[in-house]
Amino acid sequence: MPGSSKQSSRRTVYETLRRQVLTLQLRPGEALSEKDLAADLGVSRTPVREGLILLAEDGLVQVFPQIGSFVSRVDMRRVADAQFLREAVELTALEDLPQQPDPELLAALEDNLAQQRAAGDDVEEFFALDERFHHGLLRLSGHDRAWPTVVSAKGHLDRARRLGLYESSPPQTFADQHVRILEAVRARDLDLARTTMRHHLREVFADIERIRERQPDLFADDEATPVRTTVTVWR
Repeated sequence: MPGSSKQSSRRTVYETLRRQVLTLQLRPGEALSEKDLAADLGVSRTPVREGLILLAEDGLVQVFPQIGSFVSRVDMRRVADAQFLREAVELTALEDLPQQPDPELLAALEDNLAQQRAAGDDVEEFFALDERFHHGLLRLSGHDRAWPTVVSAKGHLDRARRLGLYESSPPQTFADQHVRILEAVRARDLDLARTTMRHHLREVFADIERIRERQPDLFADDEATPVRTTVTVWR
């Protein structure tokens, strides 16, 4: 059906561009050309335009009349909101861990930790394993259905986390924290598990401050507007 094909094309473009934004292939503040994106993706400009509209609704793209479309810079208010939601969900879930956690789920988490250690400095591999680890903890507590809600809210947070992994804190720092979290869960020391998890989730804020000192242009400023020259600048 023609309508279904059009919908599928728009969704595919949206998901592709969203992934490129979240993985920093499209950098915060980068100018977006519908023509170039359409050529790169092998589609017409219409699904690209529609995909950019959806990304704007997500807060990941900004459209400035007479100037153009740009990847949104990292908005600290959105980061803080997503962090608040994530922390509320994950720390509360730890309180609902069963007395005898599913041994298969625990084994899967242990295997995940081994893969994290093997990932070394491969940021994208580690990031995917990190996501599965936290999702696995929610599954262990019986709250895995809350994970998609967390994921949908944390676009700006995920970009901040990746910036930290690429430019500030090496992946193995977080892998070690995951080990301590799971050890506390296994020992049924829920106070330690919550304290360690809270510190782990908030580490992104320290990374952000270090990165902002070096690259403030990656972060949102309410008064800044892009100006197209041969190279886009924000003023």
